Amino acid sequence: MSTLTSVSGFPRIGQNRELKKIIEGYWKGANDLDAVKATAAELRAKHWKLQQAAGIDLIPSNDFSYYDQMLDTAILLNVIPKRYERLAFENQEDTLFAMARGYQGEKGDVTALPMKKWFTTNYHYLVPEIEPGEEIKLNSTKPFDEFNEAKALGILTKPVLIGPYTFLKLARTDQATELEYDKGLVNAVAAVYAEVLTKFNELGAEWLQLDEPYLVLDKEPGDVELFKTLYTKILAAKAGVKVLLNTYFGHIADVYETVNLLGFDGIGLDLNEGREENLEAVAKYGVASNTTIFAGVINGRNIWRNNYATSLGLVDALKQVTPNVAVSTASSLLHVPFSTEGETGIPAEDLKHFAFAVEKLDELKEVAVLADATEDEKKASEALAANQALFDGTRVAADPAVAKRVAGLTADDFVRQPAREERQKLQREALGLPPLPTTTIGSFPQTKEVRAERAKFRKGEITKEAYDEFIKAQIDACIKHQEEIGLDVLVHGEFERNDMVEYFGQNLNGFLFTKNAWVQSYGTRCVKPPIVWGDVSRAKPITVEWSAYAQSRTNHVMKGMLTGPVTILNWSWPREDITHEEQTKQLALAIRDEVLDLEAAGIKVIQIDEAALREKLPLRKSDWHVKYLDWAVPAFRLVHSAVKPTTQIHTHMCYSEFNDIIRDIDAMDADVISFEASRGDLVVLDAIHDAHFETEAGPGVYDIHSPRIPSEKEIEDRIYEILDKMDVNKVWINPDCGLKTRGNAETWPSLEHLVAAAKAVRAKLAK
Repeated sequence: MSTLTSVSGFPRIGQNRELKKIIEGYWKGANDLDAVKATAAELRAKHWKLQQAAGIDLIPSNDFSYYDQMLDTAILLNVIPKRYERLAFENQEDTLFAMARGYQGEKGDVTALPMKKWFTTNYHYLVPEIEPGEEIKLNSTKPFDEFNEAKALGILTKPVLIGPYTFLKLARTDQATELEYDKGLVNAVAAVYAEVLTKFNELGAEWLQLDEPYLVLDKEPGDVELFKTLYTKILAAKAGVKVLLNTYFGHIADVYETVNLLGFDGIGLDLNEGREENLEAVAKYGVASNTTIFAGVINGRNIWRNNYATSLGLVDALKQVTPNVAVSTASSLLHVPFSTEGETGIPAEDLKHFAFAVEKLDELKEVAVLADATEDEKKASEALAANQALFDGTRVAADPAVAKRVAGLTADDFVRQPAREERQKLQREALGLPPLPTTTIGSFPQTKEVRAERAKFRKGEITKEAYDEFIKAQIDACIKHQEEIGLDVLVHGEFERNDMVEYFGQNLNGFLFTKNAWVQSYGTRCVKPPIVWGDVSRAKPITVEWSAYAQSRTNHVMKGMLTGPVTILNWSWPREDITHEEQTKQLALAIRDEVLDLEAAGIKVIQIDEAALREKLPLRKSDWHVKYLDWAVPAFRLVHSAVKPTTQIHTHMCYSEFNDIIRDIDAMDADVISFEASRGDLVVLDAIHDAHFETEAGPGVYDIHSPRIPSEKEIEDRIYEILDKMDVNKVWINPDCGLKTRGNAETWPSLEHLVAAAKAVRAKLAK
């Protein structure tokens, strides 16, 4: 019997971002919902057929979503807060979009659900809210509809759902305590999953995949009992359907014995992250006779070619314990681009080192074939030989100048003088800002006109002089508008930048860039990460010219905008031949050069965004410092340690849980931090208070990921919430994040309300 192949999930946005375009068209009124559904059906069919053609045995369904799978699961379970139900939309899709991005219109005015990062990825999920008295019931036919849709094409899929344990652990609910969940809630959720299993049995499904990535985290009291309670009830209803418990992003060594004893038909283990621990657990506790281990050997989170010899070694190690081994992607392929096809900008000699989602299907099949081959067949295999050739020798030569500079770093290079408290006093005098100073995070809306002019310049259709004049006009208009509404610290708007990481990569040595390698970040928002190919250094000044021009056009303080080294690495495709620590030091030295040049050009406030600092924090607390924070935090300090005391250093962080690393954030030694907070409940402010946080802070006062325009009173109330927990002298007022993806129609009224609210609070405090 040949080795089974399984894909955990597939990208859904489309090779050319078809889903993004049709949904955004629907939001703008350019097409109807039927057009959205038709495009979605076309994409699902295309993706199923691609996997079928690649010879994949277990092809996923219900991995598709219009926005987010956690949100889909909430709707499946009828976890829909009353504020969205009251909108009374005629279809479930509009309710879903209101939950995802808020709604402001004739049916009402509601904010969106909270949004957080999906474990250690740059993908964002919507946080379900389970209200008291919520009736948990099967509320959607989506999983069954898509299974039947594939079946009509002659493809028997493996339906995929977020598992009940992960759903409950990530959801917000008043019914959960520190130690246990309300038994009624747990039983109701389990009953829905049991009903789903029964329904799929009736429809003829052979396998059902339940994703439980929360199992790879440290366990709290009651977690294992919650997991056992849920699955004891669910597995009792499985009938003829085989259940695959799928885990990823780490190891489940501390709960593997329990999982093994529960009698799952399949257990999916990530053998890229958590490899050693997972293998040791299997060796220690064995594998139940009717259980298949799904070996996650094809990395769903990188774009480098798989090393077949390594993958085959992992499969062989498992086969020493059990003959029942399937090969799988280590996680969903949602986190990688669609295909290398058409990437003409990268030389063929370099492109052969990369595998996107489509290419990973072939890798998966080839590993399975080789796993079944005899030793003689493996030696004669052209596929194995060609793969090994990619890993023989040196892919790219080292840059001796970069190596020398990194080696020459001393402890003093990571420490800024004088101490922050003294610097902050000097900065208040030098900058002369009012209490509750107002600013934005950096970018302003990039209109069709801006994108069109950039495209013309890239294609050589206009001269650099003409393009520069256009950008100057955009900056001038942006500055004038900011002055008119009364912002205190201005930005130039970043109209010359395509992306906060790619723009910097294009001005650094050591990067490669793709043409169409888009990855979903949240909803319809996609990013196109650059590739770290070799040693990194600054090719030339990157932002100085435009920041200096902007400062010359105003008497207000102009903030220079940079992306920090940890975020550049985390939002790029990093190298795998040297450590992340080494790559980050190289990046930090390059951005340090830019910081010092900005300061020399007269920029007094410099924001170094570390939006993704928390993103790659290891999931196990024991690994936090030694494997990440002990080098990530010093890398940020290296960037700004040489500036003058009066130069104010800001940083910004995106949706994350900051509470448990608040002291590490303070240790970054920035003068000011802004962070996304409007979709949360401001519990981070308790952590700031308890940690005696020295850094001044700007918790976002309104959500830029929603088209809603917040009222002045709404923002004023938010400011008072912040002041209840923070010293007024340490508070900044700003939106959640950059405004690049918003339109001018909602941006400027929102900022006017922000400034008015800040002024109103100042006036009341002055009485």
